[in-house]
Amino acid sequence: MDHATKRTERQIAANILKGSLGNMIEWFDWYVYASFAIYFSAAFFPAENKTAELLSTAAVFAVGFLMRPIGSFVMGRFADRKGRRASLTLSVSIMAAGSMVIALTPSFKAIGVWSPIILVVTRLFQGLSLGGEYGTSATYLSEMASPKRRGFYSSFQYVTLISGQLFALLVQIILQKVLTNAQLFAFGWRIPFVVGAFGALGVLWLRLSMEESDQFKAKNKNSAKAGTLTLLAKYPKQFFTVMGLTFGGTIGFYAFTTYLQKFMITTTGLNTRLVSVINFFALLIMLIIQPIFGHISDKIGRKPLLMCFGIGGTIFTVPIFSLLAHVHTAWAAFALMLCGLVIVSCYTSVNAIVKAELFPSEIRALGVGFPYGLTCAIFGGTVEYVALWLRSAGLESLFYYYVAFAAFVSLIVYWHMLETSTASEINVDSVTDAELQSTQVEGR
Repeated sequence: MDHATKRTERQIAANILKGSLGNMIEWFDWYVYASFAIYFSAAFFPAENKTAELLSTAAVFAVGFLMRPIGSFVMGRFADRKGRRASLTLSVSIMAAGSMVIALTPSFKAIGVWSPIILVVTRLFQGLSLGGEYGTSATYLSEMASPKRRGFYSSFQYVTLISGQLFALLVQIILQKVLTNAQLFAFGWRIPFVVGAFGALGVLWLRLSMEESDQFKAKNKNSAKAGTLTLLAKYPKQFFTVMGLTFGGTIGFYAFTTYLQKFMITTTGLNTRLVSVINFFALLIMLIIQPIFGHISDKIGRKPLLMCFGIGGTIFTVPIFSLLAHVHTAWAAFALMLCGLVIVSCYTSVNAIVKAELFPSEIRALGVGFPYGLTCAIFGGTVEYVALWLRSAGLESLFYYYVAFAAFVSLIVYWHMLETSTASEINVDSVTDAELQSTQVEGR
C-alpha cells in the first residue's frame, strides 16, 4: 500500500481548516466560562463578597486544568494508537456535551450544593477534552502541513484558539447590547454555552471527513509501542524541554488574555462593556499576527521568535502591568494590552510546531500533549487564581514579577535548545516514509 499521499495545497488547507474549526469551538466553549464568570459566579457560588465569588469560579477554572494532563495522556495515547482524526472527533464531542450540561444546570438556589458539584464535574470532563485537543491538534497540523510551510500552517492552532476566545467575547458584547445586566445575571449567561454545544455538533460532522495523516498510517497504525509510556520514557530531554518552553508561555498567555479582562475591571477601573471591546480588538490583531510570525519562522527558524518572547516577557511584563493599573483611557489600555499580546505571540505562533518537531511519529501526540498538559495544569490554570489571591492579600504587584520570572525561566530553555526546524523529527519521518514507498515500488 502506498502510504505517502500527494496532496495539493488546497487539499492540505482543507484538512487544516477542518481540524482548526474544531479547535476553535473547543476553545470557545472553554473561554465562555472565563468570559461570563462575572455573570454566573453568584448562580453557583453565592457570597456577599464579589471577589470571593470570582475566586470560587477561578478555582473551578483551575480544577478543569487539573484534568488536562490526564486528558493529554489518555487522548494522546489514543491518537498515537488509533489515529489523529479519531482523537480529535472524540474530544470535540465531549466538549459539546459539557457545554450543554452547564447551560441546563439549575442555580444554587434551585438545587443547592448539587449545582456547583455538577459544574465542577462537567469542567473536569471539559478539561479532559481540551487536554487531548492540544497535543493531537499540534501533531495533526504539523504532519499534514507541507514541509516548507509547517510554521505557517501550525500557527493556525493559535489562530483558531484565539478565534474561539474572540467568538466568546463577540457573543458577550452582543448579549451586553441586547440584554440588561439583570437579564445577563439571570439567564443570559446560559446562551453562549448553548451556542458552543450546537457549534461543536457542526464541527463534529466536519472532523469525520478529515483525512488521516500519512505519518500515522505509515508508522503508527500497526505499531504495538506507539503511544506508550515506555516509549515516551526514551525521550526525557524532549519531555522536559516541552515543559520548560511551555512554563513561561502558558503563564504569559493567560496573564495577558484571560486575566487581563478582569484586571482592567477590578484594578484599572474601566467599564465592563468597554473592557470587552478592548479585549476583542486587541485579540483580533493578535490573531492576525499568528500566521505572519509562523511564516517568518519558516524563513529564519523557530528559536529567534521564542527568544523574542523570553526577552520581551522578562523585560516588559512589569512595566506593562504597572502602567495599565493607572491608566484612565481606553486607548492607553488597548495599547498596553496589545504590547503584551505581541510579545506573547512570539511564543504562541510557533510553540505547536516546535514541540511536534521534537518527537517521532509513534509518540508525537503523547509527547507533545502530556508535558504541555502537566505544565498548564500546574501553572497556566492557576494564573487567574494566583492573581486574585495576591490582589485580595494586597500584594497584586507581585503577580507582575511572577509572570516576568516565568518568561525568564523559559528564556533559559530557549537559549540552550537546538533550532527544531533544522533538527526536526518530522523531517526524519518524511525521509523514512519516502524510502518505504521507494522500496515498495522497487519490489513490485
